[in-house]
Amino acid sequence: MHHQSPELYNSFGAFRANYMSIVGLDGGLDLYHGHLRGRDENGNILFDGVDYQNYTQLIAEEVKNWSYMKFPYLKSLGSEKGWYRVGPLSRIQNCDFISSPLAEVERRDFVAFSGVMPMHAPLGYHWARMIEMLHAAEMIKDLLHDDDIMGSDLIVTGERGNEGVGVIEAPRGTLIHHYRVDENDLVTMCNLIVSTTHNNQAMNEAVRRVAQQYLQGHEVTEGLLNHIEVAIRAFDPCLSCATHALGKMPLQVEVVNEAGEQLSNLSRSSDGTFSALI
Repeated sequence: MHHQSPELYNSFGAFRANYMSIVGLDGGLDLYHGHLRGRDENGNILFDGVDYQNYTQLIAEEVKNWSYMKFPYLKSLGSEKGWYRVGPLSRIQNCDFISSPLAEVERRDFVAFSGVMPMHAPLGYHWARMIEMLHAAEMIKDLLHDDDIMGSDLIVTGERGNEGVGVIEAPRGTLIHHYRVDENDLVTMCNLIVSTTHNNQAMNEAVRRVAQQYLQGHEVTEGLLNHIEVAIRAFDPCLSCATHALGKMPLQVEVVNEAGEQLSNLSRSSDGTFSALI
């Protein structure tokens, strides 16, 4: 696969970016326990060993007037340069090793393919996702014999608190849940930074790069819509399901000039039919 079309992996919608994920306390790939680690576009450590309870000291969330979705960034780098990617591509390249042997062999192959620099191409997400699926299959075998899972204790006990931060690595990337409750157990504050929000700016950048590669003149084509969908699904293959789309992912692309005037557009509905308004 990767020997036949390396130029596709390395060029389609590619851009350089920081990346972040949980890593285990031993530096290995971990989806549930550990601390936050971040690297810059060259693979150098930006931060490590950060307790995710303190995520607000690390991450700020910018609001823009053209989107309902927030734009997280690393405070140390600022909003212009501090945005980052999460998910399989980040996890596989951020950890030092994978504990399950077969997936570790594949991780090393992945890293060797990319060379000195990290892989930045969005299509690399799929390759990394396959390595994680292999790791999951190996881990399931061990977990099925875990005493905690096979035991009868279903509820964790401990002192009641009025604030909690939970972070895991969901399939699409780092997932942060932060809640405060009052004395009546009513939620008084809730902040979620889900994987797609972490990747918000990165997905926008991928669309920009695809447009630069495949937009000819001002005309939006079916091919351009398909290429944009490939870029978005690399980050977020669940997006069409999460938005309750049936069949193809609904998509509308517009080309506007500097004055904001629309030059062309093309829409694709959930049944796969295309239409243009102008």
